Amino acid sequence: MWGTDGLLRQPLAGQLPAATVVFWEHLLIVAVLLPFLPSAVRAFAAANARERIALVVIGAGASAVATALFTQAFRMGDPVTPLVLQKLQPVIAVVAAALLLGERLRRGYWFFAVPALAGAWLMAFADPLAVAPQAATAALLAVGAATLWGIGTVLGRMVSTRIASRDVTVLRFAIGLPASALVLAVQGAPVAVTPAQLGPLALLALIPGLLGLALYYVGMRSTAASRATLAELAFPVTAALIGVGVLGTDLTATQWLGLAVVVASVTALGLRERSPRPVVQAEPAR
Repeated sequence: MWGTDGLLRQPLAGQLPAATVVFWEHLLIVAVLLPFLPSAVRAFAAANARERIALVVIGAGASAVATALFTQAFRMGDPVTPLVLQKLQPVIAVVAAALLLGERLRRGYWFFAVPALAGAWLMAFADPLAVAPQAATAALLAVGAATLWGIGTVLGRMVSTRIASRDVTVLRFAIGLPASALVLAVQGAPVAVTPAQLGPLALLALIPGLLGLALYYVGMRSTAASRATLAELAFPVTAALIGVGVLGTDLTATQWLGLAVVVASVTALGLRERSPRPVVQAEPAR
């Protein structure tokens, strides 16, 4: 579902400021989730101080600000590069998981992570050794989003152990809505959209946004954050195929090589995690 994001976001990013797109994403999702908001507010009130801070960071940072950076990257680059480069999340999430959750990685993890990240780099640029300034700016925006999303992955894992996944999802967008409104005000972006833009905004908000994230938080309840964030590398493959088949993006030979490396790395990790000796230990290290 996340891999379909570029199909909807790229046309909107060409018509509207990033802050406007992100504000409407949050507004539409909160409108759909309104019946569940009282339960989520009660869950927030019952949470401890650490969990409340984590939820605010998830909503304001990983939802509102990160999505604004991500959308701006679409305005400056092609529909594949932002989706791929934000998959630098594993490196960020591994460090955050070790610091915040006490997750322990066996050395074998890096045999899967390093090739996956190298493949992501190859997918990102037509010539991986010569990056144009505009492509570099788009890449930096995507990396900024990846940093916030990587931290959000770890914090989501932390709060999902005690708070229902539905409440975490509702709070993410409910907290993200005022944060996105603040970004909108700071940038002086318009609030109004046309009726023709409202339909694509609703699809963007509900399919890769709400439904994809709701399933993600259900999975996070029983999955190590560092493992989950590497498994997410599978969705740039979907994005690349949509970019080529639907949006008319051309991939070079090195980008196709990167695509193959990502697929192989993620598939190998999935097979290894089903073995008696997985490479990620989800329980806190002793």
